[in-house]
Amino acid sequence: MPSPSRTGTRKVAVVGVALADCGRVDDATPYALHAQAARRALADAGLGRDAVDGLASAGLGTLAPVEVAEYLGLRPRWVDSTAVGGATWEVMAAHAADAIAAGHANAVLLVYGSTARADVRAGRRTGNLSFGARGPLQFEVPYGHSLIAKYAMAARRHMHEYGTTLEQLASVAVQARANAATNPEAMHRAPITVDDVLGGPMIADPFTRLHCCLRSDGGCAVLLAAEDLVRDCAPRPVWVLGTGEHVSHTAMSEWRDFTVSPAAVSGRLAFERAGVRPADIDVAQIYDAFTYMTLVTLEDLGFCAKGEGGAFVEKGRLLRGGELPTNTDGGGLSAQHPGMRGLFLLVEAVRQLRGDAGEARQVRGPNGRLPQLAVASGTGGWFCSSGTVVLGRD
Repeated sequence: MPSPSRTGTRKVAVVGVALADCGRVDDATPYALHAQAARRALADAGLGRDAVDGLASAGLGTLAPVEVAEYLGLRPRWVDSTAVGGATWEVMAAHAADAIAAGHANAVLLVYGSTARADVRAGRRTGNLSFGARGPLQFEVPYGHSLIAKYAMAARRHMHEYGTTLEQLASVAVQARANAATNPEAMHRAPITVDDVLGGPMIADPFTRLHCCLRSDGGCAVLLAAEDLVRDCAPRPVWVLGTGEHVSHTAMSEWRDFTVSPAAVSGRLAFERAGVRPADIDVAQIYDAFTYMTLVTLEDLGFCAKGEGGAFVEKGRLLRGGELPTNTDGGGLSAQHPGMRGLFLLVEAVRQLRGDAGEARQVRGPNGRLPQLAVASGTGGWFCSSGTVVLGRD
């Protein structure tokens, strides 16, 4: 395995991860979920709050992350409030790792919390995402071109170009649910079938309800630290080996190819910088707001050729015991999705590499071998942005 290295002189590791309460959380604020996740991640690392000198946060407060820092009792000397949708957290992890490697910070906390589900139920927000009607989006908003419709159009194009079937897309949801069945923290664990997915109420053709992520409350945190601090931390470190980021479009008319996501660039960069290949990866955590997102991201990361994603996913390869265990916690389709899920991908990747995902869902290879390499790839907007992170045990 290649040695962990970055553009700076210091190696960077993930030393603490944690979830806040997730699923149905009616009695907490987003700030409280931030604080809960942060406390748990620091406890997981075995470090005190005083060790944290960097903070990355987005999506909460007028002056994010200043308000979150104040709420957590932190006065960081390095901050990041990058906001590119669901890919935010992989992009932030890349920025934080670069900052640590360069000596601008020693320990950076990435933290997120959202009461998206509870807010809708209480009428504090609507169930529809509104991005306003200024700039490029003003030309699409009048036609009711919602976020899910954009994904649905892209899926239909892939089906037209490559013969991808509804059954193949549905199998992504079925395997995610099977993985969630062994996760006590997953919101939905009851098994489903391809027929269940196909027979559900139509949301945006070709997506029925089970093609779409759930809406939950929840939060999580990830603590990255310089190699100097690793010896003071409780768990085995997971090293940041390579990262990549890329943005594509906002207006659908500016998307050159509906069958290619920005992960085609972010993934290539991350693998090249890590010095590994997709074939070396033992476990993958892929943003899955919709089933098509998983399929096309797997193609663009290089796990199969373009157009072969349908055949790749239908063979059970994404299951915990499959060829490429993917979204081993159940993903956004079954575990939790409180808004921007990208940070949850990093938490699950680290848990799998450390071997503390829980015996029921821990991925193991021949002779009980733990995974050595993982990739987490987040997608933002409607394939507008992508961030990919390669992590390794050694």
